[in-house]
Amino acid sequence: MEGDRLEPAVTIKNIERELICPACKELFTHPLILPCQHSICHKCVKEILYFTLEDSFNDAASDTSNQSSPRIRISSPSMDRIDRASRSDPAIHTGWKRNSLTPRTTTFPCPGCRHDIELGERGINGLFRNFTLETIVERYRQAARAATAIMCDLCKPPPQESTKSCMDCSASYCNECFKIHHPWGTLKAQHEYVGPTTNFRPKILMCPEHEMERVNMYCELCRRPVCHLCKLGGTHANHRVTTMSSAYKILKEKLSKDIDYLISRESQVKSQITELGLLMKETECNGERAKEEASNSFDKLFEVLEERRASALRAIEASKMLRLEKLKSQREEYQGLLENNGLVGYAQEVLKETDQSCFVQTAKQLHDRIQKATESLKSFRPAAQASFEDFVVDVTKPQEALTDLSFHSSGVDIPEINEEQSKMYNKALICWDHPQRAGSADTYILEYRKVNKEEANPAWQETEVLSKSKVISDLDTNSSYAFRVRGYKGSICSPWSREVILHTPPAPVFSFLFDDKCGYNSERLLLNARRNSVENRAGFPLLLGAERLQAGCYTTLDYIVGDTGIVKGKHFWAFRVEPYSYLVKVGVASDSKIQEWFHNSRDLTSPRYEQDSGHDSGSEDIFVESLQPFTLVTLGMKKFFIPKASLAPAAPKDSVNRILPMPSCIGICLDYDKGKVGFYDADRMKCLYERQVDCSGKMYPAFALMGSAGVHLEETIAATYLEYQDEDM
Repeated sequence: MEGDRLEPAVTIKNIERELICPACKELFTHPLILPCQHSICHKCVKEILYFTLEDSFNDAASDTSNQSSPRIRISSPSMDRIDRASRSDPAIHTGWKRNSLTPRTTTFPCPGCRHDIELGERGINGLFRNFTLETIVERYRQAARAATAIMCDLCKPPPQESTKSCMDCSASYCNECFKIHHPWGTLKAQHEYVGPTTNFRPKILMCPEHEMERVNMYCELCRRPVCHLCKLGGTHANHRVTTMSSAYKILKEKLSKDIDYLISRESQVKSQITELGLLMKETECNGERAKEEASNSFDKLFEVLEERRASALRAIEASKMLRLEKLKSQREEYQGLLENNGLVGYAQEVLKETDQSCFVQTAKQLHDRIQKATESLKSFRPAAQASFEDFVVDVTKPQEALTDLSFHSSGVDIPEINEEQSKMYNKALICWDHPQRAGSADTYILEYRKVNKEEANPAWQETEVLSKSKVISDLDTNSSYAFRVRGYKGSICSPWSREVILHTPPAPVFSFLFDDKCGYNSERLLLNARRNSVENRAGFPLLLGAERLQAGCYTTLDYIVGDTGIVKGKHFWAFRVEPYSYLVKVGVASDSKIQEWFHNSRDLTSPRYEQDSGHDSGSEDIFVESLQPFTLVTLGMKKFFIPKASLAPAAPKDSVNRILPMPSCIGICLDYDKGKVGFYDADRMKCLYERQVDCSGKMYPAFALMGSAGVHLEETIAATYLEYQDEDM
C-alpha cells in the first residue's frame, strides 16, 4: 500500500512551471481556486484584496477616484500587516464596502488570465482550497530537498530519520515509532499514512458556505463541490447536481482518457517540439532582420528630420542676416543726423560756402535729403522686425503621427466603438467591433482619459482586453471621459479608433428596486419577478367604471415607490419609460407624502381637483412659493413636460418650450443636503429641469402610472468574467 502512494520523484521535478503562483512567482502556498478555475496563493489573494479595498476606502474618504482599475502592486506589505487588516476589517473576507448604501462585492483581476473576478458576500471564505495542488507542491518540495531528511517526531534524542507520515495524527514516524503508536488490531492501524512529509491536509473537504458540513455533491452548473444545505436552500437550490462518486468517476475517466491520448501522441509531440525549435531559430533570425529594417526606417526618418532641420536653420539664418543688414544701414543713417556727424556735419560745412552759385548747386540736393531725414524722425519705423514668430515650426500633427507610429498592417481593421451598446452608469461599459467583419485582432488596448478644461492633454490610462468589451471602474462623477481602442494581432496593431466622449452621472448611482409591499396595487400594476420593471394595466375595474365616464370621471394614478430611502448625500438613478406610455409621473417624495397618497386614494374624482392627475387641471400652472416634500414631472406620448410651477427663474413659461422630446433614458439626481432635485437626459447626462424640494424627511424614488404605461429601472453595470463551457459536466 505504501508503494502505491509514493510517486517517483523524477517525474515530479519536471512539472515545476505548473506549480508556480502567477502572482508571487513562487511555489504555491495554501492555493485557492478562483471562479475562473485558476489557482492563487491564499496570502496573494489577501494582499490583492488588501490593496483593492485600501484604494476603495481612500477613494471613499476623499470622494475622488484614481481613474484606474485595481492592479497588483510590486511592493508587498508584511504579512503581519495584512493579517491585522483582515482580522480588523471584515470587508476583506465578506467583500462588502464600508459606508455604502448597498452591498458591493469585491472585484480584482486574476493574475493568470487578467479577467475580473467577483467574490461573493463571503469573500475569501467562499473559495475552495486546492488540496490536490497543495499535495503535488509538497511532493515537489520533497523531491527538491531529497538530501534533507524529515526526522521522526516521537523519537528520543537523537531522532531517527522518518520513513512515513500519518495524515490522521499529523506527525512523521520512523519504523519503530510507527509500530509502537499504530499497533495492529487498533483503530490507529487504519490511519492513512504516506511518505515523509511536512504538509498535513485535512482528510475531509468542508463546504466554504456551511463550515460544519462536508461536501458530498457536485454542482454541474457551477462545476464545484457543494453540500446538501447548498442544494436544499442555498445558492445551488435550482441547479442540477450529481453525487460526488459519479462526478469523481466521470472526471477521472475524462482526465485519464486525455492523458492517455497525450501519451499515445508522444512521437507527434516530439516532432512538434523539433519544429518549434526550428521556428525559434527562424524567429530569432527574422527578428534580427526586422530590427535592422526598422532601424533603417527610423534612420530614413532621422535623415528627413535632419534635412528639414538644416533647411529651417538656413532660412532663419538668412532672414536674420538680411534683417541685421537693414537695421545696421538704418542705424548708420540715423547716426548721420547727429551734430558734427554724417549728413548734419556735411550740411554744416555746406553752410560755410560763401559763393552763391556753388552753394545753390549743392544745397538743393542736400535740402531734399534733410527733408527726408526730418520726415523719418516724425514717423519712426524700424527697417526690419526683431520677432521671428513666422519661423516657429508647427510639429503638432507630425508629433501625433510619430506618436501613433507602429507596425500597421492591412490585416488588422480599425475597431470602432459602438456608442449604442456602450453606456455610462455606475461604471463605464465600452463595446467595440470591426465594421468590415474581417481582420479582427487577438487582443485590444483600450485607452481612456478625463476631458479636463484645465489640463490640455491629460495622460491616457490603458488596459489590455481579450474580448470586445470592457468595464471601467472608479471614474469621477460629473465628468467627461474620452475612449479609444486599437487592435493587436501578434506584433501588428491597427490605428487608433475614433475617440468617443461619454459623461459620468452627476452623482454616485443609487441602487433600489420597486417596493411590492408599500401601497402596491397588484390589480393595476404588473411587477416582474426581479422588481426592476413595472407596467400599468387598467384591467376589469376600468371596464366597470366605464359606465360613469359620461359624468366626467376618470381613473386615478397608480403609485409605486422605491424600496430604499435617502436621508443624506447626493444620488443619481436612471430608468426607461416605454414609448407607448400614455402618462407617467416620475420624481421623489417624502415618506409622509407617500403615506398620504396611499391612505387617501380616490378612485373616481374630477381631474380639476386632483393635484397630481397629470391632466391639464391647472394645478401645475400655479407658481408654488413654499417648498413641497415631493416633486414629480410628467412624461407621456413620447414627450417630456417641464412644469410651469417651477422655482427656477429660467424655466420656460410658454407651452412650446416646455414640451421636449422624451429621452430614451431618464435620470434623476437628488441632492438631499442642498434640497435640490434635477431631471436628466441620461444618455447625454444633460439636465433638463431642476428645482428645490423639501428634504425634511426620508426621500424615496416615486413613480405614478395611468393608462397603458411601463417603466424599467436601469441595471447597474457589473464586472464581467469568463464563462467556461463544458459539454459533459
